[in-house]
Amino acid sequence: MSEFETARLAAAAWVREQMDRHGLTLEDLVEAGCFPGSVATAEAEAPPPVPASAPMALYRNALGQSWDGTGEYPDWLQRAVNAGQSIEHFRVA
Repeated sequence: MSEFETARLAAAAWVREQMDRHGLTLEDLVEAGCFPGSVATAEAEAPPPVPASAPMALYRNALGQSWDGTGEYPDWLQRAVNAGQSIEHFRVA
């Protein structure tokens, strides 16, 4: 399995975890306009505003998951720290 495929599977697992955590279904996401061409997207009057700049990632793991250092640790980083890994191991900037 390639690194891309591994990262893709990890992203899909994260999405499923978030959907389960918040009680969302695929239909909820379609209704919210999360997919190009969905009814809610087609009915939208204007595209959502683009953020001025994305926060710079300060920490990143081998799968490409990143964290900008604000707020609580993301799940992937919290698990690594709980397992005894130093947060500095993941620092990129």
